[in-house]
Amino acid sequence: MRKHIFSNLLLGLIVSFSGTMASAQNETAPREPAQTRSAKRTPKKKVAAKPAPKAKAKAPARPVVRKSAPRTETVDNQLRNQLSQAVRMAKAGQFQNAASLLFNLGRRPELAAEKAQIKYLLGQMLIELKLNQVAAFQFVDAIRTNHPRYSKLAIEQLSIVADGLGDDTFLNYAISKVNVEDMPPNSRDMVNFRVGEIRQNSRQFGQAIESYNKVRVGSSYFNQALFNKGLSFMELNRTEQAIRTFEGLVAARSSASVTDTNKVAAQLGIARSLYQQQKWDEAVEAYSRIPRDHYFWHDAIFEQSWAMMRSARFRSALSNFQSLHSAYYEDTYMPESLLLRAIVYLYICKFDEMDKVLSLYEKTYNPVLTKVSDFLRMKSDGMVYYQEIEKANNIKKGSEKDQTRLPYMIVKKAMEEGGIRRNLNYLRRLQDEKDRIESSSFRATALGQYGLKIIGNRARNTKLAIGDMMKAQLMNMQIEMRDLQEQAGFIRYEMINGQKETARQRISGKNLPEATVDQNRDRSFYVQNGFEYYPFRGEYWLDEIGNYHYLGQQSCE
Repeated sequence: MRKHIFSNLLLGLIVSFSGTMASAQNETAPREPAQTRSAKRTPKKKVAAKPAPKAKAKAPARPVVRKSAPRTETVDNQLRNQLSQAVRMAKAGQFQNAASLLFNLGRRPELAAEKAQIKYLLGQMLIELKLNQVAAFQFVDAIRTNHPRYSKLAIEQLSIVADGLGDDTFLNYAISKVNVEDMPPNSRDMVNFRVGEIRQNSRQFGQAIESYNKVRVGSSYFNQALFNKGLSFMELNRTEQAIRTFEGLVAARSSASVTDTNKVAAQLGIARSLYQQQKWDEAVEAYSRIPRDHYFWHDAIFEQSWAMMRSARFRSALSNFQSLHSAYYEDTYMPESLLLRAIVYLYICKFDEMDKVLSLYEKTYNPVLTKVSDFLRMKSDGMVYYQEIEKANNIKKGSEKDQTRLPYMIVKKAMEEGGIRRNLNYLRRLQDEKDRIESSSFRATALGQYGLKIIGNRARNTKLAIGDMMKAQLMNMQIEMRDLQEQAGFIRYEMINGQKETARQRISGKNLPEATVDQNRDRSFYVQNGFEYYPFRGEYWLDEIGNYHYLGQQSCE
């Protein structure tokens, strides 16, 4: 159990009472006879003699004024005792009871001067109960009081809680108010890293690098800061510094497993930096270091195929495509890979194979473009788009793919986008907090109901935000597919021209190569370095993915 230092809150509420009772008595006594004498001297003003009973009517109010002071003192004593009791509960580890009592005290107008302290302590109790989202709102309330002590403490706690939640809204709010030097030493790395992320997302790459440089070695944020710094160098086209940064991350993770995500991401960053430098052969070699059993591998061999094509290694590129377009990746959205394969076939004059690939592209992605365009024409709010993501998550759990109105590959691709993925993780944390409240007696309390309301509102707003991101992703995919559809038309036009030229050359009597694969060699010819090679007969096996070798020959003169 963590130990907290709770200060005794001094509730020195000063209640002032006016001393008007005695003066009221002194003023009424002489007033009545004066009015009577005036009435006797001036008969026309007899109606003025009636105020005397009104003066007597004020007399019953005297005991009420006398009793107000002791009743206020009683309320103050009760509040003081309850607050002391809440602090004792907190120290004893009775966090749920302490939180409920503090929540009720925070609503009392008599304790307005102590609101910052109460909200801060309530936030601490909620952290202990693992209700970080509800705690975040208490810290925001404490910050808004501008208390010289507790506002500063609340900013520190809010930044830590928001970082754990992955809530960008609260995180940006906290960081906008925090002074890094005022943060505890163990929290400064987190703040510097988050500031770097904000600057990087704003395309302030130079300033982002400065923030990442402040993250210390050994911090839990160091690896990600190093990787993001490498990406920022790439954006600035400072590729040599990017490569050195990624190599530093690989060295830092040297003792980790081959599939360690930090290490693999750094290796991929090196390959992309070399590609950006147009060092095609070195990039191909760097891409080959990505392990096949890591989820980055599929993207890596696609990018490697581009490098192979740029360096005229067409046979190697076609070997990659055999793996890329296997049945194991039928739900992967990657239309560009089919067009790249068609271009490679064009370079080696394999027009029949090229026609098959273009037909596959049209059969696969033209209906996808139609469905995406139809879906976008609906004027729906973000919740409709979010519901498609929910259906896709159910598909992962084993339900049928036809439940989604959008193609599954499209929704799956959108879910891999960074903002959507982060918000989905945030939603899962909200659901965990909701389940925690509903599964305990805490639900019946006023604070429990308040917490469920907060979580419900945050969940709804997050779903709408995810839906908006999903819509933006679909619009980008629509633009991309329309552009690729146009490129597919140009590629088919080049194919037809190539076929015409080949036919013209055959008519003129020129001999062109016919075979696409050397049929006259047996299996033993391909046994090299301990591997055995078998001809591909249309069946894909998982252990063969990544081991295909294209043996065809180019058909160009």
